[in-house]
Amino acid sequence: MAEYQGVVHTKSREIMSAWYDRLAAAAKNGTPSACIMISGNCVEILRSFDIEPVFPEVNALQLAIRKQSLPLILKAEEMGYSSDNCAYVKADAGYTFGEGGPSDGKIPVPNFLVCNFVGCNVYIKWFEHSAAFLGVPLVMIDVPFLHPDGKPTEGDVRYVVAQLRKLIETCEKVTGKKFDIDRLREICALSARAGAGWARAKELCQNTPAPFDAYFDSINMMGPINVLRGTKDAADFFDAAVKEYEEMVAAKKGPLAQEKFRIVVEGPPPYPYYRQFRDLFAAWGAVAVQSTYSTVGGIWEWGFRHDPKRPLESIAELMLVNNLCNRSLLQRYEQIKRYVEEWKADALVIHSVKSCRLFSAGQGDMRDYFANQLGVPTLLVESDLEDPRYYAQAMMKNRIDAFFESLEHRKLLRRA
Repeated sequence: MAEYQGVVHTKSREIMSAWYDRLAAAAKNGTPSACIMISGNCVEILRSFDIEPVFPEVNALQLAIRKQSLPLILKAEEMGYSSDNCAYVKADAGYTFGEGGPSDGKIPVPNFLVCNFVGCNVYIKWFEHSAAFLGVPLVMIDVPFLHPDGKPTEGDVRYVVAQLRKLIETCEKVTGKKFDIDRLREICALSARAGAGWARAKELCQNTPAPFDAYFDSINMMGPINVLRGTKDAADFFDAAVKEYEEMVAAKKGPLAQEKFRIVVEGPPPYPYYRQFRDLFAAWGAVAVQSTYSTVGGIWEWGFRHDPKRPLESIAELMLVNNLCNRSLLQRYEQIKRYVEEWKADALVIHSVKSCRLFSAGQGDMRDYFANQLGVPTLLVESDLEDPRYYAQAMMKNRIDAFFESLEHRKLLRRA
């Protein structure tokens, strides 16, 4: 079943390809670059020094979509990485420490790495190993974890800001430039504009039909909001996305010919089989109206914006509480509950990722909570976001078909 392909898809590929071109150019001309993480990142600071950001997670994702991840994962396992280590880590390790990696001229050898540790302690060792192998400095940013009320304390913000100032000192040494707070304010204003557009696009999915799939199509927008945030390209992209989606809402058009089921999805997709996985849902007319995975880099739909008047403090606040990965399981429950209620979803789908403990830990209890305590029809399926060995198409199809058959029968009974 063909999905709607509009300006958003084309523009996303265009600006993300331009970013990869800049990375390739940086590998040749020596433009300063730094590796950084997606979750709750502080990319605005790098941009204020014209340092090209490199995202190893995005590189691993691209390898999986291109079905190039397995040989690299096996290479990492030969080097000693465990079979149950994060497959993102192993794919990147096989790439970076193997025969390709930065030496192939597509990705620059970074001048330093920024480990903005948010939620997943596996990432600490990932970046420590990369820094040691590449022989470059590592800047570690410790972000306090778990805020029961969802609000950071003033002390938490000061603690992270102090570390951001240390990062600024590193950027000054690498580039020879002095920190320009006004430049950072301009960049944060662009981030705020992109965040507002992303929030508005998601809000439009409360309409029936939703103008885009907030899980599968969100991948086209997670690049601009996470990787290109703080640039005019990203801000302009979301302006165009909102315009297109508002027009689709007015015309009552969605990504599929017919929206039969509205779902919320928890967990990353299986990138090596991304198309096949999407088709299993599209065949039932199922459209994701919200997803938790789209918030790993930041949660904008409930009001957070970068503040040009408080640039460092607002960057710290994103890192502390305004992203999925630094939230407790109970806060994730509440997030999903709001999505189901406010986006009027028929069901919750949990994709449990075998090699990602951050997402998969507690998802069995999550299924029971939503299915049994809240009465939300819930499907849990398991594979992996990067490792193709854990994806079984026939088994996945049987589980999904059985679930939607049951959901369809349930709808028919309600109409009777």
